[in-house]
Amino acid sequence: MQYRRLGDAGMRVSVVSFGGWINYGEGKVPADEARRMVEKAYECGINFFDLADIYGKGEAEKQMGEVLRQYPRHTLVISSKVYWPMSDDVNDRGLSRKHIMESIDKSLQRLGTDYLDIYFCHRPDPETPLLETARAMHDLIVRGKVLYWGTSEWSGAQIAEVCNICDEHNLYRPQTEQPQYSMLYRKRVEDDVLPVTHPRGIGLVAFSPLAMGMLTGKYDDGVPAGTRFANETWAKERFFNDANVEKVRRLKPIADSLGLTRSQLALAWVLRHPGVSSVITGATHVAQVEENIGAADVKLSEDVITQIETILST
Repeated sequence: MQYRRLGDAGMRVSVVSFGGWINYGEGKVPADEARRMVEKAYECGINFFDLADIYGKGEAEKQMGEVLRQYPRHTLVISSKVYWPMSDDVNDRGLSRKHIMESIDKSLQRLGTDYLDIYFCHRPDPETPLLETARAMHDLIVRGKVLYWGTSEWSGAQIAEVCNICDEHNLYRPQTEQPQYSMLYRKRVEDDVLPVTHPRGIGLVAFSPLAMGMLTGKYDDGVPAGTRFANETWAKERFFNDANVEKVRRLKPIADSLGLTRSQLALAWVLRHPGVSSVITGATHVAQVEENIGAADVKLSEDVITQIETILST
């Protein structure tokens, strides 16, 4: 396993991390297998485990937290997120000081820990002043409940604005941004986000680096029953089309020549950028965890990157 600093922070995260979106807290993966996946990830050097209160309405934090409690806390980097509605109550949502302060305690209780290494604002909140959100996050850091805070799916302009506000009011800046980023979903990150985050020392931790499974090659010949695209129409509509199928097929010879799977190639491609600190991976069984971890030590040559760019630009 390789480790990178979270942007310009001193803390290091595993370049391949493990997330609880989709497969934890909702019973989609048998409990025994879900436990084994977390244990395998840790055994193989993953130290960064990413969650959110909204995943399974708190159940993902409970399920993964129960497994993580067997390990020394200082060996873990645990993150969670706040924003989405957790009930029908008018204040149980967004990035107001009230919701942030109440949500952190609930997440800590579910996870069974005294602090989060990273706390993400899961989306921008147009109804709450940025200063209110930034000050609440700063106060959580001062109180020791959070070590670093971050944003997720914020625009470059929003990240720049909140950094300016933090500088003006002497508050802790966000240290990380969590965007969707993959070979098949890149323009927004490369054109808008990275030009803001990288110069400011804000590290990206990318989610859906495999384009929700599209880049694994499992959809080369259509959509098999029981797969994510078969069960989730919105995911299929986002990535499954003739152009993407052809691109993924053309990536196979490159991966084969390097002794990699296409999943490993896709993860290594996201990690090629120095502004990316980690790729957040998910899995439904242990073998996928092991495969994804195989990308951690891969360094793509400029020639290989050029070949990939040729395919992706068609």
